[in-house]
Amino acid sequence: MKAATAHKNDWPARFRIKHRWIGAQHAPFLIAELSGNHQQRLENAIRLIDAAADAGADAVKLQTYTPETITLRVRNKRFRVGDGLWSGRYLHDLYAEAMTPWEWHRPLALRAHERGLIAFSTPFDESAVDFLEEHMRPPLYKIASFEVNHLPLLSRVGATGKPVIMSTGMATEPEITVAVRTLRRAGCPALVLLKCVSAYPARAEDFNLRALELLRRRFRTPVGISDHTTSDEVALGAIALGGCVVEKHLALDRASGAIDSGFSLEPDEFSRLVKTARTLHAALGRPVLGPTRQDRSQRRFRRSIFVSRNVQRGETFTPDNLRIVRPADGLDPSRWIDILGSKAGRSLKAGHPLRESDIG
Repeated sequence: MKAATAHKNDWPARFRIKHRWIGAQHAPFLIAELSGNHQQRLENAIRLIDAAADAGADAVKLQTYTPETITLRVRNKRFRVGDGLWSGRYLHDLYAEAMTPWEWHRPLALRAHERGLIAFSTPFDESAVDFLEEHMRPPLYKIASFEVNHLPLLSRVGATGKPVIMSTGMATEPEITVAVRTLRRAGCPALVLLKCVSAYPARAEDFNLRALELLRRRFRTPVGISDHTTSDEVALGAIALGGCVVEKHLALDRASGAIDSGFSLEPDEFSRLVKTARTLHAALGRPVLGPTRQDRSQRRFRRSIFVSRNVQRGETFTPDNLRIVRPADGLDPSRWIDILGSKAGRSLKAGHPLRESDIG
């Protein structure tokens, strides 16, 4: 990881993961989240990685947990989902269906590498971090919004010395403050904070994207979005507001019944997002006023002062023998008032672009 120089109280405004710089001045870092959309079939997980690569993603992200590392095998209402996509499901059953088998991590990481993708994961407890360090060696980590207050996990992740991307969806500002401090003290060298809505699917109107700038200024980190909608608008809005990371779930087919498919993009939709996101970022440009490169190439078709009928030496310039017309080969129109009433220093033909040397 290579980071740009920053003030001691700031996190790096940009940093590099392998071949890819992450920061607001760079094209958005686009992450395809595989989650449980593989439906417990390794061949589906590999197809998802291939689809992410074909769509132009920069990275694929796994989730590393088992039902036992994330909940208890208890079947009462405390452990049952009350509403949403998974209404009525018990947590242990849900996570058993959604987990990515740990023995898949290495072959999936190798496949991602073969396809030019950065592979990393979201660990949900310290044992997952230890496993990932030994068997996958990811170049960065993701912290889920649900785990922002899991300080032992954050300390373990920070101690790896690797950059972290952390979602902040349900976290309060004091909780984010403690989490950021914990990561820094543990040794985390770079951090990106993501806005998200921890609902599945999420509603666009709940994202409060204007808070991205507040998040960036308050915690002095790059920012981005983890988007659980099935459209592009939220992600594109985040990029327009300075977001440098976009995370979206990917499914082979939303109608497949895969556990997270209801709020995932299909491959062609992800491909469209990639193209649109990069076009949007390129259009943002730099905060400067003045003509762009394309504008400068067209400047000669602005107006300038031309002789509109033949003028003899010594003749007075008037609106009858001068015009402000295109192209811009003559004097700038801002000189019009100064030139009217002056005399021609030599004879000029109609269609001649007036020059300073033409004025007597």
